[in-house]
Amino acid sequence: MIRAGGLLKLVALVSVLCLAVFFAFELLENKTNLHLGIMFERSAPVELSSPKTPQHKCGLSKSCPEDHFAFKVSSGAASVVGPKMCFQDNIIMSGVKNNVGRGINVALISGKTGEVIKTSSYDMWAGDVNELIKFLKEIEDGTIVIMATFDDPATKLNDEARSLIADLGSSSISILGFRDNWIFVGGKGIKTKSPFEQHLKNNAETNKYEGWPEVLEMEGCIPMKQE
Repeated sequence: MIRAGGLLKLVALVSVLCLAVFFAFELLENKTNLHLGIMFERSAPVELSSPKTPQHKCGLSKSCPEDHFAFKVSSGAASVVGPKMCFQDNIIMSGVKNNVGRGINVALISGKTGEVIKTSSYDMWAGDVNELIKFLKEIEDGTIVIMATFDDPATKLNDEARSLIADLGSSSISILGFRDNWIFVGGKGIKTKSPFEQHLKNNAETNKYEGWPEVLEMEGCIPMKQE
């Protein structure tokens, strides 16, 4: 028979061997997990921040040169939604601002500083065209003029008013008719016809809305007035 002392030594030896094996496996497992963690970390896809779409003033499709002003203008939609004018990323006339009306909507802006001088609307259905004529005659040289129609812009227009607007660079004012849509950017003292103008006739066969043509929209860059 194995003596008690020898039995205790055998049990102690077996216990030590079991602990050694246990620690060996623990160490191996930790090293394996560490290596696997490093492998997965290295192989994990790197999340690249998506490039942001550049934001241009007034939502233009591209930025204007430094010595130019950015603008976007849209005509009214039938007799429901008024026109909208944005200049240098600021909404200067719109239905939300509650400063547009039936007829011809006008914004005057300094050609040097880009500062808004005045905004107004003139009812050409039931209003007085002489108020528009007086307004046009008081515009100073070097002023940028933005115009947009809403509902009916032409019933009360007369030759004098049309001539004064033509002097601002308009090519289409002479044929602007009942419920036509028209947007225009010109200036007092301009020597040529403005490139910023759109005109759409009221035509029952092509109108988008019943009795009115579709909305017009235009954007562009206006050179600053130099000294």
